[in-house]
Amino acid sequence: RWLFDQAVCTLYAFCGVLFGLCSLTSLTVLSTVCCLKVCYPAYGRCWDALSDLYFHPSLYGPEPYGTACCITWKASSREATLYILALFIFCYLLPCLLILVSYSLILWTVRVSRRAVRQH
Repeated sequence: RWLFDQAVCTLYAFCGVLFGLCSLTSLTVLSTVCCLKVCYPAYGRCWDALSDLYFHPSLYGPEPYGTACCITWKASSREATLYILALFIFCYLLPCLLILVSYSLILWTVRVSRRAVRQH
């Protein structure tokens, strides 16, 4: 069972979400910067890393087994549902799509450059 109070549970769950989001955000920024440097060299120096923090204490709680804390996925309030949906779309789906598009553009640019070099 969880050995600490609700405040520590909230902090623990928030840190788990925050570090996960920071990791995915770092990968997204890295792929975007690489894409800009390879595909659009003139704009490659214009981007800085941005991160967003999401925190709402009532949306974190013990996991089903009670040994750790995370987002309360089974919360039934409208606020919790919107939070989880926004978290999924803006912090998971869009970064993953951006990573996919960035690396696809890099591969396409490298392939086109390779063809151009072969022709010359």
